[in-house]
Amino acid sequence: MNIAALNVRITIQQNQTKIDDIGNHLNAWNDYFTCWATCSNQTGSEVDEAGQVMEEDRMEMTVRYCSETAKVTSKNYRILLGNRIYNIDHVDDMGFKKHSIKLHCSLVRR
Repeated sequence: MNIAALNVRITIQQNQTKIDDIGNHLNAWNDYFTCWATCSNQTGSEVDEAGQVMEEDRMEMTVRYCSETAKVTSKNYRILLGNRIYNIDHVDDMGFKKHSIKLHCSLVRR
């Protein structure tokens, strides 16, 4: 793994359920971990959906393996990169060598 290629700061957020004052269950995204990543294989396309042109942006982010990144799953986590939000589609353990983890992500439409 080329450490010098880890040049983008990302924030991994965790989805947690919170209970408000009157007992309602609310989903909230909380910052879980901030680390450096390598962003690669950025691809994009456009699809025509309901008469509108929508963009589909995909990216792979590689982070170093640690106890925090080992817990990341595609179900309860997402990534903030600048002002963009990416959903994690797949977590690749890179052969279970415990050196790095590759996160296959897609841009959230807002």
